[in-house]
Amino acid sequence: MRESRSPMNAAHTLLRTIDHAVLKPEAGGDEVISACELAGRLGVASVCVHPRWVTTAAVALRGSEVRVDAVAGFPLGATTTEVKAFEANQATTRGADEVDMVIAISALKSGDYDAVRADVEAVAEAARAGADGQAIIKVILEMCYLTEEEKRIAAELAIEGGADFVKTSTGFGPSGATVEDVRLLRSIAPDHVGVKAAGGIRTLEKLQAMVEAGASRIGTSSTEQIASELAAGQ
Repeated sequence: MRESRSPMNAAHTLLRTIDHAVLKPEAGGDEVISACELAGRLGVASVCVHPRWVTTAAVALRGSEVRVDAVAGFPLGATTTEVKAFEANQATTRGADEVDMVIAISALKSGDYDAVRADVEAVAEAARAGADGQAIIKVILEMCYLTEEEKRIAAELAIEGGADFVKTSTGFGPSGATVEDVRLLRSIAPDHVGVKAAGGIRTLEKLQAMVEAGASRIGTSSTEQIASELAAGQ
């Protein structure tokens, strides 16, 4: 007998797609701890923080199923590969389970595809080395800066470099995730590679649209608002 999907189960499934972002430049330790408490209460996938706050988040989430997610080369992707790799390794050594790295956008725009692929490979290797090979790597393509052809190339290079997810945006560019970009990434990525949508996802309706388009992770700082909308609809 097939189990029925109750509204509560559906809400939980949607909440489990969320990487709750605490990435504002002014966000301090107290805000990170509050975000972790919210994330644990709601049961989201992860809390995404700057490298400085990885240990704080790891302590706050100890014993929880919520994962710690750190960014690397964020938000411009313009630091050297060695710096990104160090950031990623330090983050996973200090307790991060996942790393969201920004692709080398300028190298991509310059046509230096080998450098883009190598950048992803190095960061993925360094992150996994700090977490006994278990770290999840999400590669941010920042698609608002890319042509349609560059979007395809960027996704393919990220996947070749070892990405577990390809991600639309940092949320700090001139625009964020679009349904069209999510569909494009889902059409390119093989089944074992996920798609993460981020940037401008502030409502339940927008989250659902991204999930329906093929996203399996959602980056947002509006988690509490989305959870309230879910609860109101049950």
